[in-house]
Amino acid sequence: MSQWNQVQQLEIKFLEQVDQFYDDNFPMEIRHLLAQWIENQDWEAASNNETMATILLQNLLIQLDEQLGRVSKEKNLLLIHNLKRIRKVLQGKFHGNPMHVAVVISNCLREERRILAAANMPVQGPLEKSLQSSSVSERQRNVEHKVAAIKNSVQMTEQDTKYLEDLQDEFDYRYKTIQTMDQSDKNSAMMNQEVLTLQEMLNSLDFKRKEALSKMTQIIHETDLLMNNMLIEELQDWKRRQQIACIGGPLHNGLDQLQNCFTLLAESLFQLRRQLEKLEEQSTKMTYEGDPIPVQRTHMLERVTFLIYNLFKNSFVVERHLQPKEMKSSAGGKGNEGCHMVTEELHSITFETQICLYGLTIDLETSSLPVVMISNVSQLPNAWASIIWYNVSTNDSQNLVFFNNPPPATLSQLLEVMSWQFSSYVGRGLNSDQLNMLAEKLTVQSSYSDGHLTWAKFCKEHLPGKSFTFWTWLEAILDLIKKHILPLWIDGYVMGFVSKEKERLLLKDKMPGTFLLRFSESHLGGITFTWVDHSENGEVRFHSVEPYNKGRLSALPFADILRDYKVIMAENIPENPLKYLYPDIPKDKAFGKHYSSQPCEVSRPTERGGKGYVPSVFIPISTIRSDSMEPHSPSDLLPMSPSVYAVLRENLSPTTIETAMKSPYSAE
Repeated sequence: MSQWNQVQQLEIKFLEQVDQFYDDNFPMEIRHLLAQWIENQDWEAASNNETMATILLQNLLIQLDEQLGRVSKEKNLLLIHNLKRIRKVLQGKFHGNPMHVAVVISNCLREERRILAAANMPVQGPLEKSLQSSSVSERQRNVEHKVAAIKNSVQMTEQDTKYLEDLQDEFDYRYKTIQTMDQSDKNSAMMNQEVLTLQEMLNSLDFKRKEALSKMTQIIHETDLLMNNMLIEELQDWKRRQQIACIGGPLHNGLDQLQNCFTLLAESLFQLRRQLEKLEEQSTKMTYEGDPIPVQRTHMLERVTFLIYNLFKNSFVVERHLQPKEMKSSAGGKGNEGCHMVTEELHSITFETQICLYGLTIDLETSSLPVVMISNVSQLPNAWASIIWYNVSTNDSQNLVFFNNPPPATLSQLLEVMSWQFSSYVGRGLNSDQLNMLAEKLTVQSSYSDGHLTWAKFCKEHLPGKSFTFWTWLEAILDLIKKHILPLWIDGYVMGFVSKEKERLLLKDKMPGTFLLRFSESHLGGITFTWVDHSENGEVRFHSVEPYNKGRLSALPFADILRDYKVIMAENIPENPLKYLYPDIPKDKAFGKHYSSQPCEVSRPTERGGKGYVPSVFIPISTIRSDSMEPHSPSDLLPMSPSVYAVLRENLSPTTIETAMKSPYSAE
């Protein structure tokens, strides 16, 4: 089932999250129409490769044109109109920056996977709960309401300013009219009435000036409170959500709402500034004793200008995906002091710009979240662990000396982030049973108190009796899934994280031939399968193969291995012992769609081995053509153990044996 089909089957509360996300990122109509094609492209790789991104964007538009052709035949006028509009928007928005569309679609697919994983989780994790609290949503609504109220108030003072201008123009006209009257007319009753009218107008003008300035003062006060309390707090929350999103958490789309609030507030402040300038012009044309404009305007203008500067400086933030291609020197970068491993050296990339707007020049500066600069891809896993630990453990987005004394993290937070890694990187998060196994593995290695775990136990100290750390073990599993067993993992057929003890409890009462797939705890990036059968006296027996790692899985798809796997049973007859995937799914029903088109002619028997495993090996069997006695080239053959070689010698002709390679498979 495609990912999009799974999404459409979600409960309404999760569908609302999907709907909200697509509203702000990518047209859902395109996601729906091109679902399978979109999921088959590597958007993540394209987000860092401009050439690949350009090709994918062109192909996206071609796919869209094909859909347009199809709906044109169906004469669906509304859909034709929408698709044409969407195509125009896509081409205009992404034509000059094709990597951006790759980032957007990659994020959309990742967010779908996260929502699917969240839907399968029994409870929401603490980090996601904190980002979706009702108080946060209430504050967002309050911010939007207050911004709208301020904008409306500024519109009202705009009308007041215009009214003052009209009133002053009328006063000027009447006053000049009196000035041009004959001396004889100045003592008339009409003249006296006109003077009284002018006095009333002047009183009204003074009142309206004071009223307008009072309203503007109130707006400035409300804007100051909104910015320094709710809006800045909302921005800090967005930065925290950004931290969580960069380690696989939910991609909450609050930035567009924030940008809208900042934009409306900036427009209102600039409008207020222009109104104060107009009042100054009016005061210059006509002033009087007690005129409030010269007294109040300068201070108010300073406050408005300060708020504009403050608003712009706070609204300058870093969003998208930073990947420096080369670092020739550390000059110009801000890093932490002290001696650390490369993967614990935090750096901050500074961005500077200058804007000139409506006569104001504002210098802006902001910094990225801390990044880790690596010199070799082998450092990437530990670098990523550092980024995870930092963003889980602190709200401070610029603490570059964090690893001088890294604080512990709560186990519940770490488990939530671990599930995010699987949902975002390999398309399926972890369920409660899998997370419980990871919790046991994390806590058995050391004293565990108050639900906290140290950085050293997570990434620096080896697991008991092993030569690798917990994170190295987990990251190797992620790499194994991504490169070799991804379809099986996405389908949910890999139990993966289950201890040997729990494995036996699950299998002991099942039908003979029932098996499950789990990740090796002793081999990095290894996967094994265990099946159950019964001895002649009815005793339950468990058999596990030596783990398959990426080296072995590069030779043959894992689904084919499960299909063709054989062991030497009684009378030296190879037989496949794998019948049912736990709990009772017929093997071919579970994995049939992932098999190669034809079963391999090469079977893979095993013999009993040490260390509790049945060591798996490959048996090559060559087909000898009648016109040639030459064997296949060594590259066409697969390794075979000496013991299996001996079995074959007993059952096959010498001619056939001579065509087989004798070198044993080098087990990990």
